[in-house]
Amino acid sequence: MSEPLLGILGQSLARPVGKSERQRARLHLLDWLACVAGAREAVAGQVGAKISASGWEQATYLGNVLEMDDVHRAALLHPGPVIWPAALSMGGGDMDAVLDAAVRGYEAMVAIGAAFDAKHYAHWHPTATMGVFGAAAAAGSLLGFSAVQYAHALGNAGSVSGGLWHMRHDDVMTKQWHIFHAVRTGRDAALQVQHGATGPHGILEGPQGLFAAMTDAPGELASNGKGWLIDEVSFKPFAACRHAHPAIDAAMELRAAGKLQAPFFVETFSDALTFCDRPDPKTEVEAKFSLQHAVAVVVAGRDAKPEDFTEAAIAELSELRAQVSVVEDLAITARYPAHFGARVNGLELVDTLGDPERPVSEGQIIAKMHTLAGWGGLSKTYADKAVDLALHGDDGDAVNTMLEEWLA
Repeated sequence: MSEPLLGILGQSLARPVGKSERQRARLHLLDWLACVAGAREAVAGQVGAKISASGWEQATYLGNVLEMDDVHRAALLHPGPVIWPAALSMGGGDMDAVLDAAVRGYEAMVAIGAAFDAKHYAHWHPTATMGVFGAAAAAGSLLGFSAVQYAHALGNAGSVSGGLWHMRHDDVMTKQWHIFHAVRTGRDAALQVQHGATGPHGILEGPQGLFAAMTDAPGELASNGKGWLIDEVSFKPFAACRHAHPAIDAAMELRAAGKLQAPFFVETFSDALTFCDRPDPKTEVEAKFSLQHAVAVVVAGRDAKPEDFTEAAIAELSELRAQVSVVEDLAITARYPAHFGARVNGLELVDTLGDPERPVSEGQIIAKMHTLAGWGGLSKTYADKAVDLALHGDDGDAVNTMLEEWLA
């Protein structure tokens, strides 16, 4: 009888994390802190503040509000908003231990998420369904788990995995609730295993497991060979749904070359239309999920920052949006999700800015921190502090303390 998938993954999680992965994790920590800083005055932050005074717990409601959180293409999920609250939730001042926990959390969340198919993505919110695994792995790392303990915790977390996409039909905060639920559920699964609880190692491939319930044709767990999957996670430079980023990117290249002229014709992959074909957005959330608005933003000379998706921007750009048409291109769909691409007025990009093939620099992530901190009403001093703690700090508790100050 073959080894259950979670048993194999548990062995992978139990191996040592290297210095290069820790340094990569620091960039993702800074990126997540930038997203939290930019969203600190959002309504979701007020909800989080009423739930707990703990910085990590409040921050679970803020990491994905601006739609600028990191993303893994093949798994179609956003690890950062789940993994960093989970890694910070256990306390302890050893930053290396927090970074190791994050690397393992990213590994579990992405490895499992990449095995789920289009049927799953059509109905389920992968950041939520896979987030419970990532949070369990991150918490387990800080608890010093063995391979079998990881498998127990992942099995129990997976047994209650969920999070339906239906919330996309309403202007609600269910996505934020999904993040909170994933963090708490995965963390609790790990804490109970620490006290002796056991879990089903076959919860993925078993006859009544997640593959059977949520997929038509599941694939294999993702692997980065001897490396770690965090190296394959993309950063988001624009304040919109990732499905809109290729069109934004292509439009920006045309604009820089002086060739962005009406009418504007966008060709992209099918999921981009499913999620972002929205010619007449009414709210900030709808604007972030509108290909038409995203391209209009670039045409207007803007840089797709948070202020470009406000209700004021929606009103201002209505005439430009009307000049944008969007269609599916079957060849671009065929390359998806391994490649997020788009063609705007004939200019095609196979990959978009922030992907491993077109990486952003450390300096660009630092600039994102300063931009979003300013948007969220934080001083340059706080932005500088966040950069220093994330990229050079050795005290994990100092990050949580800083979050409490931001969100007080």
